[in-house]
Amino acid sequence: MTTPQEPGEPQQPDRSEQPGGQPPPPPGQQPPPYGQEQPPQYGQPSSPPPYGQPPPPPSYGQEPPPYGQPPSTGYGTPPPPPYGQAGYGAPGSELQPVAPAFADWPLRVQSALVDWLGPSLVVSFLNLTTDSLGLVSLLSLVALGWALYNAYLGGSTGQSYGKKWAGTRLVRSTDGQLLGGGMGIVRYILHIIDALPCYLGFLWPLWDQQRQTFADKIVSTYVVRV
Repeated sequence: MTTPQEPGEPQQPDRSEQPGGQPPPPPGQQPPPYGQEQPPQYGQPSSPPPYGQPPPPPSYGQEPPPYGQPPSTGYGTPPPPPYGQAGYGAPGSELQPVAPAFADWPLRVQSALVDWLGPSLVVSFLNLTTDSLGLVSLLSLVALGWALYNAYLGGSTGQSYGKKWAGTRLVRSTDGQLLGGGMGIVRYILHIIDALPCYLGFLWPLWDQQRQTFADKIVSTYVVRV
């Protein structure tokens, strides 16, 4: 029951007549339209977007992940695949080169004929046809020096004289970089392992997926086409 008011006294609004018993908004402020929410105040968490609506744009200083890829968390991200393996140079890794084209076995034989196989065959032929031990020993040292020099060039520059002629290049299988002159000589010495089991290691590139010999697998190298 309402009490009568004195004449001249301002009439107070009846809050019970407002929906939900809430007071009306202050003058100059209108309620938001139906279906729209007011932006959250500073320090308050924003409500999630409605079902079926896209998420809000990323915060300042953050970039969205590439299309079709989940956001990267950093921790636990697997390393990129080795050089020449499947996935190397995939989209999103612009700094990595494309997977190489491995040199076929005939190209490897062609370079070996110039680097060390040809001089060795010449020395072996002279050893069977001449009685001059001094000449054979001298030519053997020359052939060995030529092979070691080409092995050094292959590791330091990627191309020996034989590889330049065949159009191939020696690189590391991990990152595609140069092997180094010293490791190039070590790789040449490790060809002894290729020759031990009836020269099986030299024939291994015929069916190997990466066209590697046993020495290539030990020092982690590829021979690729230029």
